[in-house]
Amino acid sequence: MNPVTLLPFIVLIGAMFLMTRSAKKKQAAASQMRNEMQAGTGVRTIGGMYATVKELHDDSVVLEVAPGVHAIYAKNAIGAVLSDEEYNRIVHGDGDDIDGAVVPDDASSLTEPVESDEDSSDDAKIDLGKKAEADEAEPKDAKADEKSEGKADGEADAK
Repeated sequence: MNPVTLLPFIVLIGAMFLMTRSAKKKQAAASQMRNEMQAGTGVRTIGGMYATVKELHDDSVVLEVAPGVHAIYAKNAIGAVLSDEEYNRIVHGDGDDIDGAVVPDDASSLTEPVESDEDSSDDAKIDLGKKAEADEAEPKDAKADEKSEGKADGEADAK
């Protein structure tokens, strides 16, 4: 057989080998992480719930999801084992130092006037009401009569 005809098959088999190898490495790392879990560590489940490990069993783990509330999960449901600092920062809000402006919980800052040191009387207010010129315009009936002369609704000027 010609080696050129075998080349696509060799490339395909090589790509499949590389993909399965990386997937196996990820599975092994996740399994090792779950096996090294200890009681008292903070974890995140694959569903996104943060909890503390209370007991470890062969295929299951008892998690404390709230003070005094325990739940039994499969070990495979543990998505990540967190460090103590990260768990406390996420769950308890420890270490959240906000240096910038605080975002309000409501939209009151958008509707309240902004307080400034300068006199705001220089800013002219915009009147959004009807102007006197609009009252002098032709009535709607006169415009409708002009429109209906020679054309029906939906007809265009194009020939």
